[in-house]
Amino acid sequence: MISTDKQKQQNVPKKSGLSEKTKDRLSAYLYISPFFLIFSLVGLYPAVFSLYLSFHRWDGLTPMTSAGLNNFKIVLEDPLFWKALSNTLIIGIMGTAPQLVVGILLAFLLNLSVLKMKHFFRVTIFMPYITSLVAVALVFSVFFSNNETALANYILSLFGMEPINWKTSEWGTKVAISLMVFWRWVGYNTIIYLAGLQSIPKDLYEAATIDGASRPQQLRFITLPLLKPFITLTVFFSTVGALQLFAEPTVFLGNAAFSRDEAMTIVMYLYRDAFQLQSYGTASATAVILLIIIVTLAAINTFLSSGIGRQRRVRK
Repeated sequence: MISTDKQKQQNVPKKSGLSEKTKDRLSAYLYISPFFLIFSLVGLYPAVFSLYLSFHRWDGLTPMTSAGLNNFKIVLEDPLFWKALSNTLIIGIMGTAPQLVVGILLAFLLNLSVLKMKHFFRVTIFMPYITSLVAVALVFSVFFSNNETALANYILSLFGMEPINWKTSEWGTKVAISLMVFWRWVGYNTIIYLAGLQSIPKDLYEAATIDGASRPQQLRFITLPLLKPFITLTVFFSTVGALQLFAEPTVFLGNAAFSRDEAMTIVMYLYRDAFQLQSYGTASATAVILLIIIVTLAAINTFLSSGIGRQRRVRK
């Protein structure tokens, strides 16, 4: 009997192939593989090649030659680069810092229970974000025309001020582009803040009201601490977007955007080196420097936001 049982066990065919758990894992990887393939071709490879190119001299046609750190030296010793960096920081602060404050205020207004036609106002305030950038630039070109009868100069004349050449003056160009950035992105941040406000449980406000907390106290100890992750997110996105500013000044100034330095940004400087001067080595070096600046400023903003939140909890 024992030998017969062993023979039956030997005659039973063993299950071959992969287990169900392994098949599930493989199918999951197959589903997400298109993203990684596209990202490798469109994102990862250009980034690695740009880093490699920053240490070489290349015009796109002739063979590459090693340049070491000479490309970074050329960029850092160029006065136009530092002018582009200062323009980027100034326009970024003027265009993004006010929109964060105004976005929070608008989110509070849109979240009021007494406000009527909420859906209309929410859609309206988000419209600039989805509006074509070319159309936005055309509208602002009319508003900030150098003509004395333009809307911006007309408003200045009401206060007894002289008209400004918005597209040729140093600060006039920066103000016009900053207002364009502010108008286009304030609705985007408002919607994010509004989502954060609506995610806060109402029970917290009811309990605070029962305990005798006033509206300012509820705002300080409930709303702002719970809204801090959304504020950190918008500050991070705004910082990255401000340092990558390219479309607004290019479309607003047209062909003259790369011939003058009033509104030259770092990305415009990079674009000029790559596609106008055919100096891909210095352009790639500029991209690496820009990446370092973005990572540094984003880390500082995140650290400051986290530090403010910790101080508030300690004080509480």
